[in-house]
Amino acid sequence: SESLQLGFAGMAVKEEPINYAKLLELYKAVPGLPADKLKAILELVWKWLKPGGFNGIVFAYDEAQTMSDHAQKEQYPLSLFLDVIQKKQIPFMLVLVGLPTLFSKLVEARTYSERMFEVINLSKLKKDDSEKAITEPVKSPKCPIKFDGSSVELIITTSGGYPYFIQFICREAFDVFLQQLETAGEATSIPIDGIIRKLDKNFFAGRWGRATDRQRQLLSVIAMLPNCDDEFTVQEIVNESKKLRNPFGSSHVNQMLATLTENGLVYKNRHGRYSFAVPLLEQFIGRQMRESD
Repeated sequence: SESLQLGFAGMAVKEEPINYAKLLELYKAVPGLPADKLKAILELVWKWLKPGGFNGIVFAYDEAQTMSDHAQKEQYPLSLFLDVIQKKQIPFMLVLVGLPTLFSKLVEARTYSERMFEVINLSKLKKDDSEKAITEPVKSPKCPIKFDGSSVELIITTSGGYPYFIQFICREAFDVFLQQLETAGEATSIPIDGIIRKLDKNFFAGRWGRATDRQRQLLSVIAMLPNCDDEFTVQEIVNESKKLRNPFGSSHVNQMLATLTENGLVYKNRHGRYSFAVPLLEQFIGRQMRESD
């Protein structure tokens, strides 16, 4: 709210919501560079919040690996945000969640950014936790759908224990079971093949589409490695590619891995080895290879 003094008539209070549209209007009105504008807005917001007894401000972003700098377009949103957050003497907390490529992008944006964050790696769920993720949401007596033991096992196996895939498969299975109850009076089985095809289209296909034919061939070579779902090296890729008519050399693999990293398909971990940036990508590639054959 804003308080306005109107002549000698006393104090009048005008209530005005501070929403996104208002903040954007204020942002545009601040002179200077984007950094100056952002700093001014954050200072203003904290000025309004602090008297209310707030201890700080938390900025939370999911899929944060997409918030990257683009030097060729002269756009540096990640660098700008890290710079402003770091320098302002205001209790800000930045919580970022994303694919493994996120941390490398933070380091590229600001060399000191590794000191700004506590890194927590969230891996796939254990079997017991996967079972709870599947069964707990449908425990209510009012819920018409229940997953039996075989359905739970199938969902765990297909999802690999990754929370997003559990959520995706369960949602699709839930809808199918509801439809089966309405038409046949009972829920039979999960059409897992159809759900996988939908998952491929909605989740994997867009990422696969970013790769060129030669890059897809390289990814297919990686998918044939026995350790493809963990970590792999350039030399392992080169050795496996010798089975091809047109194998890859070390320098070519290095160049292509760098490009694939920029496209969010692989990433280089702290041990100097590479991994797929997307869970279960090797299974998707295997399905693509079988379809091509």
